[in-house]
Amino acid sequence: MVIATLTSVMVAIAGLYIFYGIVIRVAPDLLFPLNDQWLPRGVEWLVILAMCIVAAGISAAMATRLARRVVKPLVSVAQSARSIVARDLTARADAGEGATLEATMLVEDFNHLAEELERASEALPRWNATIAHELRTPVTILSGRLQGLADGVFKPDETLFRSLVAQVDALARLIEDLRTVSLLEGGRMEMQFQSVELSGEIEAVIRLMQPVLESAGFTISAVLAKGYCDIDPARIRQALLALLDNARRHANPAQIDVVLQTEKTRVRLSVADQGPGLGADFAKHAFEPFRRYMEQGSSAKGSGLGLSVVRVIAKAHGGDVTYEAINGGACFCIEFQRRNQNAQEA
Repeated sequence: MVIATLTSVMVAIAGLYIFYGIVIRVAPDLLFPLNDQWLPRGVEWLVILAMCIVAAGISAAMATRLARRVVKPLVSVAQSARSIVARDLTARADAGEGATLEATMLVEDFNHLAEELERASEALPRWNATIAHELRTPVTILSGRLQGLADGVFKPDETLFRSLVAQVDALARLIEDLRTVSLLEGGRMEMQFQSVELSGEIEAVIRLMQPVLESAGFTISAVLAKGYCDIDPARIRQALLALLDNARRHANPAQIDVVLQTEKTRVRLSVADQGPGLGADFAKHAFEPFRRYMEQGSSAKGSGLGLSVVRVIAKAHGGDVTYEAINGGACFCIEFQRRNQNAQEA
């Protein structure tokens, strides 16, 4: 628009300059003799009008071109939005050639949003089917056992009740994992950050899991650096429990190494086992929900939510979780911001 305005002004000035230059040299009688009347004469009015028409034409042409560069992408975005509302999630906007930078950025952002919406829509039926499958197994077992008790098929004894409690615990853990992944990934989970001595929280989790791990043939070695951090203790405990339970389910019975390192701005918590580790293909998707590792000739273990829970908790603390194969074993490392940089070291 600035270019169009300047061009119009320059055309008007140049046109009048040329007009008066020609008239003074060719037909000065049209202008002279000069008198006290300074208003333009008939010919001058015609020239001024012609210059205005030319300038207006130039401005209109440039404005129309600019409007097309801006309006065409907006129209495309509006049409694509209406198509998406009509459940055509494959609709995409087109900026066209010569679109302005801002309009191009708008189209790209809209298309990115549409792609995410299409991906989420495609994943929803798969999520629903997987959740239904995961919930059906413990619910079916509970229903069968309780019906057997009601019909007198099973005798109420301690073993049976412990089995029922185990199924209820598994069901509760699955529901909590689903809730955690959904809320944290959706940005709706409120984190309760507080300054705590992190090594004490880690030791509490290890003491809780130690009997279960030892009964499965594992031993735990812990090297924990002291230091205060601003974290959500409940979520960090949940992440560590998930990693230890993952090792119990999938690792060879041997030593599990838990290492906590605290730096000025970062915290690093790692859990390493003695193998067999993850396959290279599976490791790329290990932290996606419902991804379950199956060794050849064996069935899947767990719900496939444990590592995804660890990932969203790490991200909620401003960090991430990584996997690395070390000495034939699996090492999962949570690294996140320490936040409380000036806290007193224990």
